[in-house]
Amino acid sequence: MPELPEVEVLRRSLQRRVIGRRIEHIAVHDERLREPVRTHQLAARLSGRRIVALRRRAKYLLLDVERGNTLVIHLGMSGRVTLVGSDEPREAHEHVAFLLDGGKRLRLRDPRRFGLVFAASTEGLENDRHFAGLGVEPLGPELSGSALASAARGRKAPVKSFLMDGRAVVGLGNIYATESLFRAGIHPRRSVARMSRQSWTELARAIRAVLKQAIEEGGTTLNDFTDGAGKSGYFQVSLAVYGREGDPCPRCGRPVRRIVQSGRASFYCPGCQR
Repeated sequence: MPELPEVEVLRRSLQRRVIGRRIEHIAVHDERLREPVRTHQLAARLSGRRIVALRRRAKYLLLDVERGNTLVIHLGMSGRVTLVGSDEPREAHEHVAFLLDGGKRLRLRDPRRFGLVFAASTEGLENDRHFAGLGVEPLGPELSGSALASAARGRKAPVKSFLMDGRAVVGLGNIYATESLFRAGIHPRRSVARMSRQSWTELARAIRAVLKQAIEEGGTTLNDFTDGAGKSGYFQVSLAVYGREGDPCPRCGRPVRRIVQSGRASFYCPGCQR
């Protein structure tokens, strides 16, 4: 599933190529995504308007257009957004496409249909049900050890589960939560009630470092992800423990272990993460 780094890589790859372009036509080939695509709503809010900004909130890609509206795209589990020529043949599972001036087409391909596409008022976006209650942006100034400790106050959940709760901090997902805990030297099963102030500070630093490296390396491509030009990421080469059960820890050499938490695989080093 594309997480925050992948969406940020996508945003950066598209930014210079779509800002200033006008949305001339919207083609909905299949409205059956996670929520039904509302073709008339998209046309009413977006058609004929230029894209003025490209942003990201959590794992949502936001394209602001003229007159105060925003196109919201979530990639779900298998979504891919690419910019191609308008005469490029339609891909399999290309459910929604935005035809831009200059002969370009911005297309969403989503084989598993867990993606999301809708348009909303830019001004009221933070109050939309998809965004209300989201936690802090891990690449923003609001992420700190104190902020994480405050969000965890009164809770006893394992720290790995806490990191994957979007009400605390957004966009990490399984891979980046796993890698952040390894860098901070924290066992994924440790209760947030047993985290020291120093541990929270180290964890905040590790989260920021892991995400920045992942973005620099184009994100993690395990299955479907590519950027807006169709290029795969290569952060998977830099993964220290995720998916490496039995391999030697890059720090101490002990075999990496795998456990299951809330139905998801967690990987850790028993020597470095006590």
